[in-house]
Amino acid sequence: MTTKDRLRVGVVGVGHLGRHHARILSGIDGVHLVGVADVRTEQALAVAGPLGASAFDDYRELLDRVDAISVAVPTSLHHEVAGAFLSRGIHALVEKPLASSAAEGRDLVELARKSGAVLAVGHIERFNPIWESAVDRCPRPRYLDAERLGIYTFRSTDVGAVLDLMIHDIDLILSLVKSPVLAVSALGTPVFGGHEDLAQARLEFEDGCIADIAASRASFQASRRMRLWGAEGYASIDFASRQATLVRPSESLRRGEMNLDGVDLSRPDAIRDHLFGNVLQVEQIAPPAPVDQLTAELTDFVHAVRFGHAPRVPGTEALEALRVAEQVLHGLRSYRLDAGTEVPGAPHLRTSSAAAESRPALSGPKLWKLRGPGNPSRSPRV
Repeated sequence: MTTKDRLRVGVVGVGHLGRHHARILSGIDGVHLVGVADVRTEQALAVAGPLGASAFDDYRELLDRVDAISVAVPTSLHHEVAGAFLSRGIHALVEKPLASSAAEGRDLVELARKSGAVLAVGHIERFNPIWESAVDRCPRPRYLDAERLGIYTFRSTDVGAVLDLMIHDIDLILSLVKSPVLAVSALGTPVFGGHEDLAQARLEFEDGCIADIAASRASFQASRRMRLWGAEGYASIDFASRQATLVRPSESLRRGEMNLDGVDLSRPDAIRDHLFGNVLQVEQIAPPAPVDQLTAELTDFVHAVRFGHAPRVPGTEALEALRVAEQVLHGLRSYRLDAGTEVPGAPHLRTSSAAAESRPALSGPKLWKLRGPGNPSRSPRV
């Protein structure tokens, strides 16, 4: 296949994640990586050089050079950058979340619709092989419990834990529960200053399903898991280890029967083995063959563009996740964990001023250092 026959692709934003977009796209069959753009010229050159691509410090230099673009800039710039390409009919993959607000997200979806461009969004957990293996075997959920916890990485600081982390699980849950969201409640707080670093949300669906979602980027231990309960049984999915457990009631239990003949009820291990072997049927889903999720995501986007099918996560579905996330953020403003509390040596946190809203709710070592004796009013800088 000649260069002329290949899909001309560019990448805007080649930082921590975008540089991997460029590397992977350059190796996909049928793709010609034309160039990368980043406001840091040295970074653009460092990424582009080994890949044989051109480097630009202005994304607009790519507008007349590419058929498709991968957008990996900060969330606050998604609307501007992706919109510039979509308005010209240039296909776009936008890293999650789709945009920083539902209004901006709607605009991107509408631009794609009008121009006929493919708009895909990088909700990468949809490409996790354990999700692909387990999702069709899970019970129809009546209750879900999801948590996504990690340490603070000093990345994606233009958004909080909801748009950085929780959006993953919101997207997965909406793809699983085929019912409109009826109500959203949430609480959360900043820890390091700025946006919320801890958030807890409850989604209530019209069909009665309820989902509780926790997100934290101030966690001591990392966790990415989801549990589902339904009439057909229970499922536990660990996205990090890529393992899942399915538990289903036996036919006899469905009939209301539980035969304990021959079970030594004085031995807890014997009871456990009988319950989780005969009464309840347990299936362990072995980790699938190793799959790089980002490669799968980018390949899906390229195939959608080249062969005319919908991407796995189209802009319309990402917009629904963003709408729910926006409701969660509204709930955080209504019910903050730090409301009505005092931080030693600091002004009262319950205030409507923007400055107070950005203060950390928890006082870490840096906060104590900056607000120590002789310097009680200085704000922390992180």
